[in-house]
Amino acid sequence: MRKIILNLAVSLDGFIEGPNGEYDWCFTDQDYNMTEFFKNTDAIFFGRKSYELLMSTEENPYPEMMKYVFSRTLHDLGNATVIADNIESAVMEIKNQNGKDIWLFGGAKLVTEFMNLGLIDELMLSIHPILLGGGTPLFVDIHKRIPLTLIKTETFSTGLVQLLYRLS
Repeated sequence: MRKIILNLAVSLDGFIEGPNGEYDWCFTDQDYNMTEFFKNTDAIFFGRKSYELLMSTEENPYPEMMKYVFSRTLHDLGNATVIADNIESAVMEIKNQNGKDIWLFGGAKLVTEFMNLGLIDELMLSIHPILLGGGTPLFVDIHKRIPLTLIKTETFSTGLVQLLYRLS
């Protein structure tokens, strides 16, 4: 079965974007293990806002990957499949297909829904050495305690620390 891996940048105070939706604080000066991550990934799950944000900056990002957008308002996207209903069963069907791992790109509402449904297998968090003081928190409204097992840590020269957890 394919794994769903939440892979994203987070500030030291737990935000995935700043107060105005900005992400200019994310480091882009190194690879930060993304090349290796992409070798093992062939699909991306987006929330509507994250998809629209990414599409506003690039015409077709990650062209080699299958894209799935979870939205009740978008329809008939040319480069992505829209999932509007029955999220849990749709995700399980995709997980059971042949293929590589699946990148849960975000956003915050989709992450919360996936966590509460128990659909995430691993968390790959790149903790940036910055305090944003506000913005969109990584986790909100999680309904229960979720134990994690630390699999790997890596520290980079920039002060970024990458943590890989498996949901127990």
